[in-house]
Order: sequence, then structure tokens, then C-alpha cells
Amino acid sequence: MLPLPGRFNSAVRELAAKRFAAAGARWKDVVFEREFELFSLADAQAVEQEALDSGYRFDFSATVSLESEPDKYKRPQRDATSFAAEGTADGRTQVGVGDNVIRKTATVTGPVALISKVEQVMGFLADGVPDGTIAVIDDSGGTLTAPIIEGFAGVVCLGGTVRSHLGILAREYDVPTLMNCKIDSLSDGDVVEIEVTAAPPAADAYETGDTGHARIWLIGNEG
Repeated sequence: MLPLPGRFNSAVRELAAKRFAAAGARWKDVVFEREFELFSLADAQAVEQEALDSGYRFDFSATVSLESEPDKYKRPQRDATSFAAEGTADGRTQVGVGDNVIRKTATVTGPVALISKVEQVMGFLADGVPDGTIAVIDDSGGTLTAPIIEGFAGVVCLGGTVRSHLGILAREYDVPTLMNCKIDSLSDGDVVEIEVTAAPPAADAYETGDTGHARIWLIGNEG
């Protein structure tokens, strides 16, 4: 069990056991008729508040994927590449592909920010997201960056589908976004162009494999 659910469940069990012992009754006479004497809504709220007051808040849930399944979820800062740079044109090198969420009339260009830590999001909340920033995030980054999603000029997500939670947020806030991306190595500040003019995947695209049609270009590094 993950730490935060484990903490909550342990608190519930301990309190219920203590209340049951004090009741001096048989379990079957308590559990079906007097269960709220063992654990009530007020008790649940108190346990939650204790966890929040200790500093958990949304920190762990926003980074749980990276910490619990590091082989599945790849940090944006990872060294290994999953896309070999392809063609070059007009001072651009293709460094990735993805699935477009919202079809736009023009591509989006800007410097990338590789985001996988709560501290980074807190910094953007305090100082603001620089104009034109394109966030590069992993599958759990939709939760992590939700408080600042509106501030990005674009988003490149290394996992998910156009119907993932991040895809829903992108449509709600009208943020140009590519999902299910495979990219070459990028560094903070690299200027990229994301092809949000591409058609979003069809309804059966993830079953047929007809994905990855939106391209990602690195600007100013023509080989």
C-alpha cells in the first residue's frame, strides 16, 4: 500500500479497534447496528485534516507514478531517448512525435521546461510561468501541473492518450497539448515547435496503432 492510503487506513483501524474494545459488546452486535460509534464522518475528517496538517497535501499523489513505478513512468529529465532524431528542415530537427489533443490553425513554438517535481510547480506558482513556456511532463504530470496548466503555451506529455485526464484539462483550458509522446533528449530552455495543427487521433486509433502523427521540432539545431 502507498504511504498516504496506508497512513489513513491505519488510523481508521486503530481508532475502530479502540472504540470496539471500549464498547464491551460483540462484534456482530456493533458492526451492523452501531458502526458509526466505531468510526464516523467527523472521525474521517479529523484523520484527513491531520494528514494535511502534516504536509502531505497533494505532494505525494502528484508524484506517485514516478516513485512507485519508475520503469513505467519516465521522468522528462531522463537520459535515455525513445525517439531518434529524424529529418531536418528550415533550421529545425524533428525530435519527437505525439497525439494532438486540440487542432489549432498554427503550430506553437517556445522554450521547454522539464517538470517532474512539486518544487518546480511551487516556483511557477510563486513567480509565474514565463510567457511561451512549453511544459514537458510525464504521465502523472497532469496532476502535478494542474494548478498552473493555464499558464503554459503548450504541453508535451510522455504518456497517456487524448482522452486522459490531462487531455480533458487541455480542452477545458484550451492549452495546445500533445499526448503519448516519444521524444529525443531535450534540455530546459530548448526551443521547440509542436505541431498542434495535426488532426487528433480517431476514436479507434489506440486500438489500431494509428497514432503519433503530430511532430515535435527542435529549433536552431539543424544537423
